[in-house]
This record gives sequence, C-alpha cells and structure tokens, in this order.
Amino acid sequence: MRTGKEYRAALRDGRDVWVVGEGRIDDVTTHPATRAMVDEYVAWYDRQNDPSWANLVFNDKGQPWGGVIPSSPADLSAMGRYFYAMVFPTGGNITHTPTYGNLISLGIRYAVEQVNVSAEQVANAVRYRDLIASTGRFLTFAAGTATIGYRMRPDPGERAGLRLVRETDAGLVVAGKIAMLTSPAYAEDVYIGTFCGVPYGDQHASFSVAVNAPGVRVMCRRIAARHANSFMAPMSSRFDELDGQIWLDDVLVPWDRVFLLEASPEAMAQWLFWHQLYCGLAKLDFTLGLALACAHAMGLADHDLTVEYIVDLIVETQTIRTCLTAAELDPDPTPQGYCIPGRRHIAAGSIALQKARQRATEILRILPGSSLVVAPSDADVLHPELAEALEASFGGGGYTAMQRAALLSLAWDHIASGLDGRESAFELHANGGMVAWRGRLRRSFDRYNELANGVLKTLSVEMPAIDASKLGAVPVAARRPVAPPPQT
Repeated sequence: MRTGKEYRAALRDGRDVWVVGEGRIDDVTTHPATRAMVDEYVAWYDRQNDPSWANLVFNDKGQPWGGVIPSSPADLSAMGRYFYAMVFPTGGNITHTPTYGNLISLGIRYAVEQVNVSAEQVANAVRYRDLIASTGRFLTFAAGTATIGYRMRPDPGERAGLRLVRETDAGLVVAGKIAMLTSPAYAEDVYIGTFCGVPYGDQHASFSVAVNAPGVRVMCRRIAARHANSFMAPMSSRFDELDGQIWLDDVLVPWDRVFLLEASPEAMAQWLFWHQLYCGLAKLDFTLGLALACAHAMGLADHDLTVEYIVDLIVETQTIRTCLTAAELDPDPTPQGYCIPGRRHIAAGSIALQKARQRATEILRILPGSSLVVAPSDADVLHPELAEALEASFGGGGYTAMQRAALLSLAWDHIASGLDGRESAFELHANGGMVAWRGRLRRSFDRYNELANGVLKTLSVEMPAIDASKLGAVPVAARRPVAPPPQT
C-alpha cells in the first residue's frame, strides 16, 4: 500500500496550479491554500496501512477493497462499508478520495469493453485500471464540458471543450479548457470524459491526462471562506477539495491513455454514482450526529419539537441507507462478471438525497438556537477579561464553555460556512441535477408492464394488455443549452 509520505512526494512534480485569489501555487504541499487538504490525503493513505483499520480495508485475500473489481453483492457491501468509514470523519466533505480512482478506471474499462472498438483499446483500459488499483495513483474525473466562454463562441463548431490539434505516432495532441472537476490540485491524473467533444472515427475520444504533463494548467476556485482560527473552522480549515478547471495547451496524450467510448459518459459512471451517494449519506449522518450532540449540549434532548426534528433526520438518513443496501443486494450484473450497484436504487437514493440535503441543513441551523450564532472562540474563552463571564454564559449542565463552544463551532462550520455553501451549490448541479436523476430512474425502472398488467389481472373483466415500457425510453438528459446573445 502506498504511504502518505510517498503521495506527498509525488505532488512535488512541477505541476502548474493556480488558485483564484491566491495566484500560482509553487508547492501544493506547503502553500496555506492547499497544504491542509494534502495533509488529509496523506492521513488517508496512511490509514490504509494502519493495522487497526485492516479488517475494514482488506478482504480475506489481503486485497484492499479500494482496488477490488466487485463481482458479487458481498463485494459491493464490503466496499460500501469501507467508503463510508473513510468519508464519515470528514462530514462527507472529502468526496474524491484516491479510492475513487479505482471506480473511475473501472468505469473506463467497462465502457471501453461495451464499445469494443479493438482488442488494443480493451487491453489499454485493463492495464490502466490495474495501474490505478495497484499503485494508489490519484485519479479524478471531469465529464469534459467546456467553459462558459467557449460555449458562448459564435461558431457552434468551436464550442467544444477540447479540439484535436494533431495526431502523432506517440498519441493525440489536444488543446482547450474543461469547465469543472474536483480535487485537480491534489490528483496525479485527470480523466476527461466524452463531453469534451473530440470525435475520433465513429467514436468519441476521452483522455487520461497527467496533471504535471507539459501544457497542463490547473485553475482552482477560491478557497472556502473560513476563519483563520481552526477552532472556529474545524471542517473548512481541513477539507477544502478545491474544484477547478483544467486548461490544455497542445498537450500530448499517449495512445494508451486515449479511450474511445460512446457519446454519453453514463456507462462509465455507474460505480461513481454509488460512491457519491455514500458521501451524501456520510454528510447526512454527520448532520444527524451533530443534531443529537447539540440537543444534549443545549438541554433539549427531551424537548418534543427537537425530538421531532431528530426523527425527521433519521428518516432521511435511513431512506438513503436503505437505497444503498438495496443497490448492493439487487445489483445489475454485466457480461464481464462485474456487479454494478442497482441503478434504479441508486437513482431513487440520489433523488432522496437532493430533497433531504437542504432540509437537513435547515434543521441543524434551527436546533441549537441562537447560541449557534454567538458562540465564542477558544481565544475568547481563555482571555483573562472574558473567561469568567463566558463561562457563566456558555458553561453549565455538564459542559464547560470551551466544550460547548467547540461543538457549536463544529455545527456552524458544517452547515453555515463557506464550505457548506460550496457543497450545497455544487450538489445542485452534480451529475446533471434532479432532472437527470429523474431520467435515470425512468430508464432503470423495469416493472412498468409487470405492475400495470398485474393490477388488471385482479379484475373479473378481461382487459387489454398495457405496454407502458415507453415511459422508460427517455434519453439521457441534455445539458442546458448555452448560446451567445444575438449580435446587434
């Protein structure tokens, strides 16, 4: 297993990273905008080597679950437990762990096998998946959509994210800008999906690009607004993944990193949706845990309305957990012997998560009362002129002022900080949003005719057979059209 030290060293590779408002980042392992997240990923790698985590990390063959190709419901369940255990301590804020790369590369392999352009393409995809799984190399994902400026170009033929500059014996040279991906500053490879708009023969090209390749620039969003005191920002000071764009200036992508697929990236994303739903569950479970802790700390554990709020949160978390369990016990097998978590269950869970996300945040903002807003910092509690008064204001009931302030600061950072605002905005658009998830559920649900005609069989009158299957024949949701305003 790769160590955190090895990962940290791999990031000092000459990469060209910029962060909005911070400028160029010469070393992501030491810069204030990025070093805390690097430290968390280092801890993640080291946890894989911690003997106390061995039963969770490894299967009975000594293989890490983070690199397994699932072939049974038992594999899916064990991998799911592993994902959840790794993500929960972050409050669901680290969504792109290095393990995610195994699922991305597995999706590439599956999608390439579906198209089956050539034996060489399949072999390249198999080797790449094995490389990611065996080395722990950090791979992140971009669908490939163009930046807003590209999509506003007058010529529709120039609105794609990438263009093919030339073809060489070594590979394809591409150029352009990709709009959005997560954790590019911390990854080693970026997979750019078919939405990048590069046709190749009868297929659509996708690419795995090394972050430190010549001509690659990573442009990350601003850091999540947070207090400089980590006591007041216990989450946002540690778990800022830094979404960003990736710009390619005549970048050579070797042939064994060019993957030809269908136009839509849906086929390769099935395991990713499953992992993302676990991250959403961890977010809600963490919210529920904070609600329980705050209810106790604020003396509201027996307050009827507070208990009702907590029950509402339990309903939301259990709904999503049930969808995940169903997806793992009722998977979609493939001809290759893989197990894909049941698509209809993942779609239903993802829709439930979209609905629950804002409500859960609202509940935790309400539950602690106004003390959530005015909680002091550790420096205030320790200040000679304030200590006694703050102890009188925030201590009592079995808690010191410092203890209660720490809990309230954690709750605030979880649901009222810049980090929470970023996550909320991001999830509204992730994977196409609610419209796309409803379409996925329509396509994956397979009991239209069974249920409709099953009802008719209970009647004493002979009825015409119903064919409701067209309800599931819905295309992949189109992305919102963007066009420049008319020229005047």
